[in-house]
Amino acid sequence: MDINSNSNSSHSNTIPVFSTFTSPFESSPHADDVPRKPLSLWPGMYHSPVTNALWEARSNIFEILRDPPVDAPPQSQLLTKTPFQSRTTILYNFSTDYILREQYRDPWNEVRIGKLLEDLDALAGTISVKHCSDDDSMTRPLLLVTASVDKMVLKKPISVDVDLKMVGAVIWVGRSSIEIQLEVTQPTNEESSDALESIALTANFIFVARDSKTGKAAPVNRLSPETEQEKLLYEEAEARKLKKKKRGDDRQEIENGEVDRLKSLLAEGRIFCDMPALADRNTILLRDTRLENSLICHPQQRNIHGRIFGGFLMHRAFELAFSTAYVFAGMMPCFLEVDHVDFLRPVDVGDLLRLTSCVLYTELETTDQPLINVEVVAHVTRPKLRSSEVSNTFYFSFTVHPEVNAMKNEFRIRKVVPATEEEARRVLERMDAESLQLAKNINK
Repeated sequence: MDINSNSNSSHSNTIPVFSTFTSPFESSPHADDVPRKPLSLWPGMYHSPVTNALWEARSNIFEILRDPPVDAPPQSQLLTKTPFQSRTTILYNFSTDYILREQYRDPWNEVRIGKLLEDLDALAGTISVKHCSDDDSMTRPLLLVTASVDKMVLKKPISVDVDLKMVGAVIWVGRSSIEIQLEVTQPTNEESSDALESIALTANFIFVARDSKTGKAAPVNRLSPETEQEKLLYEEAEARKLKKKKRGDDRQEIENGEVDRLKSLLAEGRIFCDMPALADRNTILLRDTRLENSLICHPQQRNIHGRIFGGFLMHRAFELAFSTAYVFAGMMPCFLEVDHVDFLRPVDVGDLLRLTSCVLYTELETTDQPLINVEVVAHVTRPKLRSSEVSNTFYFSFTVHPEVNAMKNEFRIRKVVPATEEEARRVLERMDAESLQLAKNINK
């Protein structure tokens, strides 16, 4: 879907990005004219230059609304806004800004997808603030948080030597939720200035609005699509919401035959457990593909609301998933997509974040491009309280370059099998989710 239709008609929605930036406390040519920013509005300085630029734009909106009266009321009258009013563009000048290019380069001269995930979340957040702002300094601004990310798909490799554009807009709103569609585009021919831009990555983010004082769900401004394309995107988003309500019925049908499928999955795993010497050498237990990473959540990783930035969580989860696929395959993995992600609970500064990953299963029908499905579970752990809860579960899909796979023809991607019923259920749930998504795409 093209959400760029009106993007060239106004430059005000394009946010400039620089590879370096000055401290908010350093003097500038306009230091006497501009009040000094509070440090709480500058957490972006610890993230990527793009995230910093987006949070700076968002901070400017909050500054207009800063210091409302203590007893400031919530927004009393909802506004009606168009998708164009929230449409925002980010330009990555990789061809001319070598420092920016180096900040995003991975070992294979492509863009680091993990850093791009941070930027996508920051862009979606800035767009949601634009849509929900009522520009009234006498009302208290809303608290907007990432609720979920719908399937994010990489359609082609993203070069770090060619300029990149990221654009997004609100495409649908409910009572207190907002859906934002994002597209990353890059010219197909880096040597031609007139090269057509093709979509490299697509993603849809869902944000929810909370009253900043009560924490309860709060209504958001209405949306009025104008162009035929905007109306189509709105209708498609509405249809997705209706299909989600029917998912429980689909799930019930699948569960009817689950017992036999569990037995079949566990049969091969039991050979590994009971007779390891007789197990198939082209198969490996799920538990033997695991990796783990733990870290303390520091203030530098917070967002402008003081909690850990959702993009940071996706960044760390992606890099662990990539490492898991790399160690498993023995060759550089190629990222394909992130499935639907729900943000179940917020992560606070000082929390211990424990990320565990495994190859959940592989699909080997196409031997030159096998699919490697990686699960990453993020646990928020508080040792003092002796508590540990799941914050997010991520599902990443990878493959390998066909030419690299051909060079390593003596090596075969292994089949992964579960050893416990709990593992088998996780595998089946993921396979069923993929099947439902495939059926949905076919019926479109």
